[in-house]
Amino acid sequence: MRMSDIVTSYILSMLDEQDGNAEIKRNELASVLGCVPSQINYVITSRFTPEQGYIVESRRGGGGYIRITRINTTRENAVMHIVNSIGNSLDSASANIMISNMLSRSIIDENTAYLMATATSDSVYREVPYQYRDALRASIFKNMLLTIIKRQ
Repeated sequence: MRMSDIVTSYILSMLDEQDGNAEIKRNELASVLGCVPSQINYVITSRFTPEQGYIVESRRGGGGYIRITRINTTRENAVMHIVNSIGNSLDSASANIMISNMLSRSIIDENTAYLMATATSDSVYREVPYQYRDALRASIFKNMLLTIIKRQ
C-alpha cells in the first residue's frame, strides 16, 4: 500500500470515529505514520477537497492544526456537487478518487464503482487523440453521474 493511501485511510478512520470531523496536527500525524509532513499536505489537498465532499480549514503556527469536516448532504446533492465540480476535463486519477469517495460514502455500490472506473480508465481512450481524452472522459463521467440521479 502506498503512503498516500495509508494517510488517506488513517484520516478517513478519524473522520468515521469522530462523526465526520477530524483535527490533525500535521507534524504529529507524519510522525505517527512515519512519513514527511509534505505527504500529509499532498493527501489533504488531493483527496479531501470540496469536490470530494470535505471542508478543510487550517491554522498555522505553534498551535496550528488542520480541521477536516465531511459534508453531509443528500445523495442527489452530493452527485450534483461532483458533476458541477468536474469542469470540461477529467483525468483518470481524479475520476478514480471521486469514484472511491462515492463508494466510501455509499453514494454508489461496488458494481457501479467498478463500471465507472472501467469506463474512465486510460485504456478505454487509447484510440482517442490525446488532446481529447480528458474532455471525453469528463463528458462520459458526468453522464454516468446524471444517470445515477435519474435512477433513484
